Amino acid sequence: MSDLDIGRRRALALGGAVLLSGCAWQATGQTRTELESLEIVTQAGRHRFKVEIADDDAERNRGLMHRRSLAPDRGMLFIFPSERPVAFWMRNTLIPLDMIFVRRDGTIRSIAHETTPLDETPVPSGGPVLAVLEIAGGRARQLGVLPGDRIVHRTFPRG
Repeated sequence: MSDLDIGRRRALALGGAVLLSGCAWQATGQTRTELESLEIVTQAGRHRFKVEIADDDAERNRGLMHRRSLAPDRGMLFIFPSERPVAFWMRNTLIPLDMIFVRRDGTIRSIAHETTPLDETPVPSGGPVLAVLEIAGGRARQLGVLPGDRIVHRTFPRG
């Protein structure tokens, strides 16, 4: 059994997690031009980002693959059709990322800091989430983002 098969079995054991590619547009030069505003609200304040949206299987599978950089105020928001446990990996992802796992109400469930480029080890959400925000590796710590903080975006209800 390959390491990937073992990793998939582990992800499934974590509540039927969905193993997805953790990053976005392919090296073909194809890029999503539409960016949406998103804010992370922490005790220190509001931090604004412009994000690409990955809301279908093809976009979620491409994620941020093959990117050589990600600006500090940019990211990708992976939106799922329903709340569920998920696991991401870093296959074909060339830059470290912070993965912020977000519940249906917009609160942050967990954060995977500075994930390792090209690592295919599943990174689990730790429970049901509706979305995952990927930002440049190290930014979550720089901004003081913690579980329980809130994401403001059209995907989540205003509270």
